[in-house]
Amino acid sequence: MRTAYSVETVRAAERELMARLPEGALMLRAAAGLAAVCAGLLTRRRGRVYGARVVLLVGPGDNGGDALYAGARLARRGAAVTAVPMDPERMHAGGLAALRAAGGRVAQAVPQRSDLVVDGLLGIGGRGGLRPAGAALAERIPPGVPVVAVDLPSGVDADTGEVAGPAVTADVTVTFGAYKPGLLIDPGASRAGAVHLVDIGLELPEPEVEALQHADVARLLPEPTATSDKYRRGVVGIVAGSAQYPGAAVLAVAGALRGGAGAVRYVGPAADSVLARYPETLIGPGRVQAWVIGPGLGEGRAGEVADLLAGDAAVLVDADGLRGLDPAVLRARTAPTLLTPHAGEAAALLGVARESVEAGRLAAVRRLAERYGATVLLKGSTTLVASAGGRPVRVNPTGTPWLATAGSGDVLSGLAGSLLAGGLSGADAGAVGAYLHGLAARRTGGPLLAHQVAESLPSAWRDTRS
Repeated sequence: MRTAYSVETVRAAERELMARLPEGALMLRAAAGLAAVCAGLLTRRRGRVYGARVVLLVGPGDNGGDALYAGARLARRGAAVTAVPMDPERMHAGGLAALRAAGGRVAQAVPQRSDLVVDGLLGIGGRGGLRPAGAALAERIPPGVPVVAVDLPSGVDADTGEVAGPAVTADVTVTFGAYKPGLLIDPGASRAGAVHLVDIGLELPEPEVEALQHADVARLLPEPTATSDKYRRGVVGIVAGSAQYPGAAVLAVAGALRGGAGAVRYVGPAADSVLARYPETLIGPGRVQAWVIGPGLGEGRAGEVADLLAGDAAVLVDADGLRGLDPAVLRARTAPTLLTPHAGEAAALLGVARESVEAGRLAAVRRLAERYGATVLLKGSTTLVASAGGRPVRVNPTGTPWLATAGSGDVLSGLAGSLLAGGLSGADAGAVGAYLHGLAARRTGGPLLAHQVAESLPSAWRDTRS
């Protein structure tokens, strides 16, 4: 499991550790890790550190100090290191002395010839994007030169991933002690590049955000035993499709059939289309452990959604089924409920503009989970899964932009619903479903069609166990 922690949590852990260490020791640990990553990058690109031209963009805080101490280490290995301060009067004194002692220099303008730029302008406490002085330096980063961010790209909100103004886009981010949510959640995650975690010895409590890895998914996946039959493995019901959108039913069933449940039952007007493609499907009402309702449903079928929510089976609500949901009805349910909106649907559920959801995805998914008393899977460039009650938000690490294609969400709904029927909780079904869905899309490549994602799910499933 990859875990991420808020700024407040990280700073509290840092204070506790610094109280037990000599003054400055923690910064030197961080700088050593940063310098090692920079040296490795330079060696891969040009064969050696010696003679490399390194530019440090230096802010007034501890990140600027980290950059200066790391620059000193690189200078001692023969790199030509130039520090460009955002505020010359507020550079970290110890770091500046170390850089100068190692042969580094200070300049007032960003050199246009360099092999590496280190972004140390803002730390994890930065909010609201870069101010004019920092933005002016960031704008002068030479095109094509690799950028290594210190802790996180300057201008990205560490707690949320929000980018509220000018910000640096890094090729590599070296983060210290713990991942920060803003490194895992878009739009910040898209600016972080490859993220390297440097262990500096922090002791941390429960995280705010977590991301499953292969081993976590393999542990959660339902697996039949010698005594299993199709009913014991769970039956998932699909209420989807309409005369206008019969394909949504076919795709939801496709995802469900590959989600580990023992049987898939379809109820709706697209039965002929479903059976023509998947004769394994059961047709008509019957006992199920979980329902999926909404993909391609069309208008005028809110009563079907209400009937399922009044029952005692787990329910996944997607797409057209999300219209007009009553928070009081969902909060009164005792069975698992999983909502799977995209940003536009989430905005409608919250009564806000779509842009506000896209800019603040973490806050939006938490608000949805609390308002509706349900587990919420917010689809998008970073898929998030949140549950009511303040548990860690799950971030899916396997997505790909190629999933922005018609029908892919229908496959995900069927897959996650099947996992619900197989006994997973709403949070686990959503997170595992998103993980496999993204992994299958990566295996498929692009451009892709939604049915290809469904067909790749068994291979993705096996990948997590290898």
